[in-house]
Amino acid sequence: MSIIKIAVLDDYQGISELKFKTLDPAKYEVTYFKDTLLPYNHPDTPQDVKDKLVQRLGPFTVISTMRERTPFPGDLVARLPNLKLLLTTGNRNLALDLDAFKARGIPVVGAVDKAVAGSAGSVSTTEHCVAMILAAARNIAQDDHAVKSGGWQTGSAVGLHGRVLGTVGLGRLGVAVAKILYQAFGMHVVAWSPNLTQEVADEKARAAGFLVENGQGEKTFKVVSKEELFRTADVISIHLVLSDRSRGSIAAQDLSLMKPSSIFINTSRGPLVVEEDLLYALEKGQIRAAALDVFELEPLPLDSKWRTTNWGQDGRSHVLLTPHMGYVEQSTLEGWYEHQVENIERWEKGEALVQNLC
Repeated sequence: MSIIKIAVLDDYQGISELKFKTLDPAKYEVTYFKDTLLPYNHPDTPQDVKDKLVQRLGPFTVISTMRERTPFPGDLVARLPNLKLLLTTGNRNLALDLDAFKARGIPVVGAVDKAVAGSAGSVSTTEHCVAMILAAARNIAQDDHAVKSGGWQTGSAVGLHGRVLGTVGLGRLGVAVAKILYQAFGMHVVAWSPNLTQEVADEKARAAGFLVENGQGEKTFKVVSKEELFRTADVISIHLVLSDRSRGSIAAQDLSLMKPSSIFINTSRGPLVVEEDLLYALEKGQIRAAALDVFELEPLPLDSKWRTTNWGQDGRSHVLLTPHMGYVEQSTLEGWYEHQVENIERWEKGEALVQNLC
């Protein structure tokens, strides 16, 4: 029996290794790639980098990929003749061309953390989002740097009590963030998404354990127009699902409406926002600050303006950046990789796979 070759991609912390070492070395050979090459389907990716990715992945029968880190468009899938099983983390990965996998008869299987009820990733992302809002409002990053480099206070903080939170999207994550900021800090919550109605928002408020209206007759989660949200909110947090329809939903005309004192947060997906428009607004200092966990291209290139610009200086807005850490918790990743290993063993035995995506 020939050895089954497995490639584990994009595990930056090396968390997968302990789980994959439980596989029988007489049956499996595992190779780990911690660096992420440029996306095969990105318009700026040169052909030689595409070929390098194919050369890297070509020998492997099984590939484990982290959710939305290495995309697998149809053109790439077609160039991997040895691939028989694709494993991803989480229960959804929009960077996979599932039709292309289905046409080749290649099963695509997700993974869940069985120790956590519901979506562990959504809880983690909620915590990260709230942390970034607080850090941007309280000058945490710049004050930390100042104290460690011999300085002291860098500026005044912004209080959240009584201010307006605008959530673009009121799904599971939008509600979770709004619930915390409404309950813990007394923020007023306004919301918008293309199909959101006040009736739906009222139901979400009830499900979150709130009355539909507060004592002043104000809606707990008030649905407003997109224009009103960007014009009136003090903190704007993005919580849309990325799709062809939602890509580029936030552009220059929206950003231009924001208050000079406002804060922009994106822990959802980078391409929801027109990146050049956001960069322009921040370079011109149109708003107080932005806090971003997601970007158009990840990992960020070394020459990215996000990395190289002196943010918070010469009239530019303050910018807080984290490297897509919203769901990166050790216990969650361990649970996902354990599930992947179990599915590999099921697949090798011809047993039914768990969490099939196609």
